[in-house]
Amino acid sequence: MASKVEGKGEGRGATPERVPMGEVVDTDIAGRLDRLPWGRFHVLVIVALGITWVLDGLEVTLAGALVGALRNPPMSFSEFDVGLAASSYLVGAVTGAVGFGWLTDRIGRKKLFFITLALYLVATAATGLSWDIYSFCVFRFLTGAGIGGEYTAINSTIQELVPAKARGWTNLVINGSFWIGAALGSFMSIVLLRPEVIDPAWGWRVAFFTGGAIGLVILFLRRWIPESPRWLVTHGYAAEADRVVSGIEKRFTDAGVPLPPPDPKKHTRLRTRHHTPLSEVAHAMFVTSRKQTLVGLCLMIGQAFFYNALFFTYALVLERFYGVPGGHVGWYLLPFALGSFLGPVLLGRFFDTVGRRPMIAFTYGISAVLLAIAGYLFKIELLGPVGQTAAWMVVFFFASAAASSAYLTVAETFPLEIRALAIAAFYALGTGIGGVSGPLLFGTLVETGSRDAVFGGYLLGAALMLVASVVGGVWGTAAEGRSLEDVSKPLAAA
Repeated sequence: MASKVEGKGEGRGATPERVPMGEVVDTDIAGRLDRLPWGRFHVLVIVALGITWVLDGLEVTLAGALVGALRNPPMSFSEFDVGLAASSYLVGAVTGAVGFGWLTDRIGRKKLFFITLALYLVATAATGLSWDIYSFCVFRFLTGAGIGGEYTAINSTIQELVPAKARGWTNLVINGSFWIGAALGSFMSIVLLRPEVIDPAWGWRVAFFTGGAIGLVILFLRRWIPESPRWLVTHGYAAEADRVVSGIEKRFTDAGVPLPPPDPKKHTRLRTRHHTPLSEVAHAMFVTSRKQTLVGLCLMIGQAFFYNALFFTYALVLERFYGVPGGHVGWYLLPFALGSFLGPVLLGRFFDTVGRRPMIAFTYGISAVLLAIAGYLFKIELLGPVGQTAAWMVVFFFASAAASSAYLTVAETFPLEIRALAIAAFYALGTGIGGVSGPLLFGTLVETGSRDAVFGGYLLGAALMLVASVVGGVWGTAAEGRSLEDVSKPLAAA
């Protein structure tokens, strides 16, 4: 069904390629997308776009697992240098998220997820050419900028293409695929740091070159992903949006899958716009949606500190407190990462059935309690490196699902016109407050050699997660099974 144009454009024959700005379009795009059954198209979306989190996991794990090699000549990094490099990556991610998030809402999702991936693959390959701490931090900053931009463009696209009934599980699994990259990074570090395989002075460089090569392959996969039809119709490309959705529907009908007729109630009337002024963005976030802003900020800060502080510095903990050689760190990160991926996979369905609010409260709350317990076991030296890793596997089984639900919450509770920028803003604030400070703080705490000091850092992370649990459980949005337009009314709604 083609979108109907009202106002000045009505009655002028065929729908124009771009509706004049300010015209009202009556469209059933959202209803047609949400009624689709799960199919190969959605799998393609997950593979081609969700690979972003695999890349992020690869980057983070490589940086952590290669600490031992980077502390040796010619780089000779100190513990502070390691924390500085980690924070440089996160600062870049924050910068990229904000800048590219603004562009994603303005010029479209598809253009941006090509640009950001290209930046990532060039910068991560350049990291392998670093010659000192300063060049390493610059390239890590640029790599982070590419990944940060990916977060905004990809989260927006996935939310707008996946049917409402599967949105929660899909989002959690895709964000949780970070841990597939973490496992891959652990394995690569194990192989590339073995002297009999490759000279240790070159092993870490090859690892970063490999990350760039993977990004190059993904560029080709993304050629098959269309622009978000929801974004197209809002920006006046109603005919193109209809063609995109018709093409997606044809994939199902050609495969013999019957499609139910669109719900006649699932029509949206939108006034087309070229872009959304920043003043309108601010009003939406801090006036009309201030409750959602509070929830999103608490969830993002809690998970960012928890995630980045613990995982970025775990290699340092293994080396300093357990005497694990740098070349063996990957063996501990590998099961840690694989266990963490199971959390979103196994718990994700409950976010669509039990509901967003109870599951957010549960996963954040249990993560806080388990972190405090695992931290205490570390403090009293009850566990060795294997036992401590097993404890973190249990903690992150729940924490990885909690962290993924933060992105889900922000992406679906803000209007389409500011969705990417909202994701960017909360990612930036959460990562800036919790993520950048976490690795620096824990790097300093580990450098003291005091288990009591490190345990204090763990308690701080647990407290932040506990606050987020209460806020998300009480003030979160019950978005399960609902269309994005029902959860958050578009700013362009007429």
